[in-house]
Amino acid sequence: MSSSDINMLVDMGFSVSKAEKALEITGNKGVVPAMEWLLAHSDDAEPSPEPPTAGSASIPASTLQTSTQEDSAEANDVVSTTEVVKSMKCDICGKLFKSNLEVEFHATKSGHDRFSESTEEKKPLTEDEKKEQLRILTEKLRQKNKEREEQEKKDAQEREKNRIRSGKEMAQARRKLEELEMKKLIEDRKREKEDERLARQRVREQIEADKAARRAKANAENPSMITSPPVAPTLSTPPHRKEYNDTKLQIRLTNGQTLTQSFGSKEKLSAVRVFVEINRTDAPGPFNLMTNFPKRIFTEDDYEAPLNALGLVPSAVLIVQKKMEGP
Repeated sequence: MSSSDINMLVDMGFSVSKAEKALEITGNKGVVPAMEWLLAHSDDAEPSPEPPTAGSASIPASTLQTSTQEDSAEANDVVSTTEVVKSMKCDICGKLFKSNLEVEFHATKSGHDRFSESTEEKKPLTEDEKKEQLRILTEKLRQKNKEREEQEKKDAQEREKNRIRSGKEMAQARRKLEELEMKKLIEDRKREKEDERLARQRVREQIEADKAARRAKANAENPSMITSPPVAPTLSTPPHRKEYNDTKLQIRLTNGQTLTQSFGSKEKLSAVRVFVEINRTDAPGPFNLMTNFPKRIFTEDDYEAPLNALGLVPSAVLIVQKKMEGP
């Protein structure tokens, strides 16, 4: 048995006990069948009405004066004990009611605020009165359903707004995280390049210091060499191989565009791969680096080797090749 159906029937003016009974008899099929049953059995006995108390929310106690009390005040007559209170009567419109619940419902609907006890018995509703009351209650039910549907629609719109707002916030957070990761990757690469530059500088300084030390030692051992002119290299002396500190790479992407960048000759091939991942304008995805002359596809081990050891100094052309998935 749905508590919402009971509450709706009580709001329409029926007692809780009658609402529960009507729903149970009609098989809990909803408010409308229960309401029709209640109207058809409106003459069933209900507890005798009690005078509204001072705590009543709808009718002030000062306005509810019984006819017996009025007669006592006027004539000081004692009311016969044989009289039985059978209903409550509206002193304004004269309508009779069986229970306090009906009195409160009438007072709320009409605004009437003067009621008294009556020995008259409320007559059963006629068919026309039942139909009219059913029409009024049906209209009230329809209005409540309409209000509930409007509220549900507003709640659904609010949930959709919250979902869209949450989705936007998640997308913004994801983009911010990607930007932070990319920034960190670039900073790490810059730091690695700076560390390599400082290491090369320290090596060069050490080499120059060693040369100076050897010259000083040679001069100390053979003072005559100080004034001796330098000996010209003979034809049999092997040519000195030039050392390059940097290399210029042209990187061709899968969409035909080319990236050009300079790297340190001792930088690893993995630094080139990171540069391609950051700056590529073609379709993202796994890729290999290769050369055409001579043709060579670099393996995972090659990415840890320096560029000069791979023959990519002082300049070279690298080709980005989409990595094929295994079977």
